[in-house]
Amino acid sequence: MKAIGFSGYSGAGKTTVLEQVIRLLRERGLRVSVVKHAHHDFDVDVPGKDSWRHRKAGAFEVLVVSGRRMALMREFETLQEELSAHDMLAELDPSVDWAIVEGFKRSDLPKIEIWREPAADEKPRAMRFPDDPAVLAVATDDAARLPIQPPLPLLDLNRPESIVDWMLANAERFAYKGQPTIDPHSSLKEFPR
Repeated sequence: MKAIGFSGYSGAGKTTVLEQVIRLLRERGLRVSVVKHAHHDFDVDVPGKDSWRHRKAGAFEVLVVSGRRMALMREFETLQEELSAHDMLAELDPSVDWAIVEGFKRSDLPKIEIWREPAADEKPRAMRFPDDPAVLAVATDDAARLPIQPPLPLLDLNRPESIVDWMLANAERFAYKGQPTIDPHSSLKEFPR
């Protein structure tokens, strides 16, 4: 499995770019998984559905499965420190070709920084690459307007195929060897609660 992170400030267009990157990788016959960082109170369940009712009744895990998909929801009994990108990657099927991680900007995974000029009514933002050695490239829609010119490859956000081409040309740099910090096969007592 190859693992790569995409980081950037909220509103920079990470999700839009990743939709295109995922589609292009799939068109080339590659299997892709995604890890997305979310806020504390997100929910993927629908109130009133059986799985939601099971969780609200106190189930630690609810696994919902059909012939087309599977979803595992695990409840933590107390607020947890954020799990790492490595913790999340350990949960994925290791046979996928690419694992794309959106968010987790403080992770040590190799990543591409997504940069767009903030709108006039937004506060200026610092670029991450000068302080993050894991940033290997910067994807932007206007390289001339970058606050700092990076000594890194510049990728064109308007041409997502250039991002995919760069990823594939540098695939060996993204080979994931794994660094999980929790054991997904441990007893429930050992899981964070």
